[in-house]
Amino acid sequence: MMDVISITKRMIVYITGLFLLALGVAFSIKSGLGVSPVSSFPYAISLVLERDVGLMSTVVFTFYILIQILLLRRNFELKNFLQLAVASMFGFFVSASMALIIPLNPVSYPSRLAFLVISLFLISTGIIFYLTANIVSMPPEGMVLAIQKTTGIPFSKVKIIFDSTSVLLAAVLLMSFVGNLQGLREGTLLAAFGVGRLIGFLSKWLRPILISFIK
Repeated sequence: MMDVISITKRMIVYITGLFLLALGVAFSIKSGLGVSPVSSFPYAISLVLERDVGLMSTVVFTFYILIQILLLRRNFELKNFLQLAVASMFGFFVSASMALIIPLNPVSYPSRLAFLVISLFLISTGIIFYLTANIVSMPPEGMVLAIQKTTGIPFSKVKIIFDSTSVLLAAVLLMSFVGNLQGLREGTLLAAFGVGRLIGFLSKWLRPILISFIK
């Protein structure tokens, strides 16, 4: 009985984390000051194809899972197929979050900057939630882990390469088909360097609360 309760609590924390992360992505898009590196590629594709950013997030994340399978082959664990459900859920949450904040329209730079700061806190908090739940990796993180296991390159370096490549691909797509770098601005840099620091700061008091709730 206790195991069922613990698993249920983990699921609540995990799903809450996905929603907070998606809401953070929506706020960053709404700010107009740049999206996070991980979201840059799906967002660029959504602009080029004029499709829903949540749907494109699901498609791109599913592609990341396929790359994991190709890299790991027999070492790809069956539980990692749960990332397909995570990709779909996250895409849905992004679409829902975008619809949720439609009435909010920051115009001045200070208000847009406020939206960006809110997005950074939401993204950081969401990551802390889903990492603490420790159920299954998000597809981007899973792909970084797969590359790390295959090449032996340290996780931190692979993460930097992955984020940089995502931004570069997004920039190429946007310049080729849109004609500008919409979505890649100062907010992208702030997210790249600020989210990790925020996670470290917020984890000190948030993780113990979440762990206590799960147990």
